[in-house]
Amino acid sequence: MPRLAQSITDLPSQDELLSMSGLDFMQGILDGTVPGPPIGHTLGYALHEVQDGLVTFRGTPEFDVTNPMGTVHGGWYGTLLDSAMACAVMTKVPAGSVYTTLEYKINLTRGIPLGMEIACIGRVDHAGRSTGVATGEIRGVDDGKLYATGSTTCIIMKMR
Repeated sequence: MPRLAQSITDLPSQDELLSMSGLDFMQGILDGTVPGPPIGHTLGYALHEVQDGLVTFRGTPEFDVTNPMGTVHGGWYGTLLDSAMACAVMTKVPAGSVYTTLEYKINLTRGIPLGMEIACIGRVDHAGRSTGVATGEIRGVDDGKLYATGSTTCIIMKMR
């Protein structure tokens, strides 16, 4: 079961992070040996599955993530897709390297009803020495409908 970092001191040190492959790091978050980022708790989503080149988050948007019109804010879709796509790239990052999102794009295809569980899947299309490219989608867990898609480019940086 993933556990959340409670303070900045709970997060892995740079040396700890760089000693693991990205896949080991992501699997550590999933199994609870590495604390996950608190943004997931704040926005109501959590890591659900990790494979080489694929990451799935599950979440349920609630009232706290609505815009003034009472619908799920586009930033919720964007944050969730950025997390899934970039973490999928992370599974391809070798020990001694880190990544960050360089750019991402999302397309909302329909509104997610409040309280409905969704799955957000990120898949790597390319991971090289300096860049990673991934795509993502948000689908309803029960209805299977497509709610949003995304694409990202991440920069991979060798630190050691």
